[in-house]
Amino acid sequence: MLHLLYLVAFTIIAFLAIGNLLRSLFTVSMDSQRRPTSVSHPYNTVSHPELLDDMGNPINEHLLVMRSMTVEDAREQLAALFNYTSGKRSDTPEDI
Repeated sequence: MLHLLYLVAFTIIAFLAIGNLLRSLFTVSMDSQRRPTSVSHPYNTVSHPELLDDMGNPINEHLLVMRSMTVEDAREQLAALFNYTSGKRSDTPEDI
């Protein structure tokens, strides 16, 4: 009797999972066929609020995500990396 209960519960869960999968596939299919209204500038849509400045405008500078660092330290690291990859090897990074 307990085996029959497990079989029925598993069948119900399987049908719910397959139904959810089909709904997700249908939603993704409809979203991929929808055309964007206007793509005049790549910064029209910002995916994260941290990419906006205080005025709400998208920022246009290189971002570096590091933990336990100040902004100045992160900018120095970016400048050092940029100077290293561009061939300039200076010990004092320039302001970005």
